[in-house]
Amino acid sequence: MLKGLDPLLGPDLLFTLRAMGHGDEIALVDGNYPAEEHGRRVIRADGHGVIALVHAVLSVMPLDDMVKANALLPKPPRPQAIHAAMRAAVARHEPRARLAVLAPDRFYARVKEAHAIVATSEPALYANIILRKGVIYPGG
Repeated sequence: MLKGLDPLLGPDLLFTLRAMGHGDEIALVDGNYPAEEHGRRVIRADGHGVIALVHAVLSVMPLDDMVKANALLPKPPRPQAIHAAMRAAVARHEPRARLAVLAPDRFYARVKEAHAIVATSEPALYANIILRKGVIYPGG
């Protein structure tokens, strides 16, 4: 345990977040997502939901403010309550975040290109999000 860090940020996830550079993306995916098939690097977060992981990751990682969209969601066939919760979680940490929705095929292709995937046990369908790392500006 470390002071001031969400306990969901285990050693592998902390290492990955620190190793990522500006513009790198991390995908947080639900329990049904084929993470092992799609991921170059897969970090297991078994027993945890995607909302808790969004909060944990964004407690230490800024979003990229130099792109049109710095958080991406998949387009489900019908609205999903989990997407509203993900939007709220992102907004809590990054009030000026710009979320976009991608067609499923484009979303899956983007996940495959991500720096890493965090595989959660989230039971909600389409509970996936991609976060694009930004920079921490001098002075804070």
